[in-house]
Amino acid sequence: MEKGNFVDYIRIFCRSGKGGAGSSHFARTKFNAKAGPDGGDGGRGGHIILKGNSQLWTLLHLRYHKNVLAENGENGSKNKCTGRFGKDVIIEVPLGTIARDEVSGDIEAEVLHDGQEVIWLAGGRGGLGNSNFATPTNQAPEYAQPGEMGVEGYKYLELKILADVGLVGFPNAGKSTLLSVISAAKPKIADYAFTTLTPQLGMVPYRDNRSFAVADLPGIIEGAAEGRGLGHRFLRHIERNPVLLFLIPADSNDHAKELQILLDELAAYNEELLDKKMLIAISKSDMLDDDLKQEIAQSLPTDIPHLFISSVSNMGITALKDMLWNALTETDSDSVTA
Repeated sequence: MEKGNFVDYIRIFCRSGKGGAGSSHFARTKFNAKAGPDGGDGGRGGHIILKGNSQLWTLLHLRYHKNVLAENGENGSKNKCTGRFGKDVIIEVPLGTIARDEVSGDIEAEVLHDGQEVIWLAGGRGGLGNSNFATPTNQAPEYAQPGEMGVEGYKYLELKILADVGLVGFPNAGKSTLLSVISAAKPKIADYAFTTLTPQLGMVPYRDNRSFAVADLPGIIEGAAEGRGLGHRFLRHIERNPVLLFLIPADSNDHAKELQILLDELAAYNEELLDKKMLIAISKSDMLDDDLKQEIAQSLPTDIPHLFISSVSNMGITALKDMLWNALTETDSDSVTA
């Protein structure tokens, strides 16, 4: 989405460098006019490399650099001198970036760690010089290899935000308010739908100097899996979150139905999303009495833990942090065991 300062999807043209041609040269010395073939190899063409940078959170810096061209390798020369390699192009990207080919749609590279370098498009190999082809029966080969062409084409870079917990809910469910209370993030908060148009990240401090990352994701609407509202551009960010916190406002007309719509949209986009650890928080619960809380609790699924919270009065916020931390540590333990 290219709006404001947050860009999570961009199309660029890439071309790795062409390999240099091998040299077809014969040595001529003062004392030996036929010293034999001494053509050097061509240099490799420049790679296009993706490098993870934890200080980046958007692809905005690539918006005005949509043609990425690596340098060609130099040709080989006499005295078996190899040509200079083409200069590599390093593209720094935020963690969670995926590179796809425009034509096939295949994932070609994925960057998940800070400092991780992935050769996205390899430069063409340099051609061999004629000195490589000399044999006892062919002592003066007059041919050398040309350099290989580089790889070129239109590509997509797609960012899927890396966060421990993803906040999932309808527009105006209170996700931004909750994030502003449990972290130092300052998302836009207003009393209308789709206040949040781009994902917002916040680090939540926990006991013993521990912390975890929470992503406030733009609200789902019914039909999001088919592209309505923010559609796929929102849903793909959920794929990176090991824990999903469904936020349902206390003043909802039907809490169970609202939850089911959210689950249906996730399943329609990618059924594997339903395998994630899920929690439910009923927001704005300071307006509920005990009877209403019990009535709402009875309508919710018994296999998904739930909690009543209020971001305004801080009701249940500490318990929510505990529940999220426990879910995260259980998820980590499960992945290690698996």
